[in-house]
Amino acid sequence: MQREEQITAAYFDLLDQHLDDLLTGKAMQMFELNQIADRLSVPHKQLIQLMKKQYGQHPCFFYDQKILDKSKQLLRDSDWPVAKIALRLTYDPSNFSKFFKKYTQQTPGQFRRQAYLEKSKKEKSSP
Repeated sequence: MQREEQITAAYFDLLDQHLDDLLTGKAMQMFELNQIADRLSVPHKQLIQLMKKQYGQHPCFFYDQKILDKSKQLLRDSDWPVAKIALRLTYDPSNFSKFFKKYTQQTPGQFRRQAYLEKSKKEKSSP
């Protein structure tokens, strides 16, 4: 594996671990991009260039996607209130709702209701 691939793979691993740490309470603040780059031992401009070169997107795009994935998982699979999910991910609840809606065209509450309805339909149709 080339050094560039190692760095980008480590970036994704670090994001996953950090988000898990936030949700379990091991971390209390969201990393900023320069902190992530420091942990990967690369200048943050180099990290940006590598991600754009390999994936065509800024590293923050993938960070946002990982946050959305975790949010969706929690909305589907937990009974945590939306405000708790937002706070664990270091968002003010109203800003979290705006962030979530920007990418999904739904509020977190709407997403949760839809996921619940879809789950109910699957359970009813299963033998």
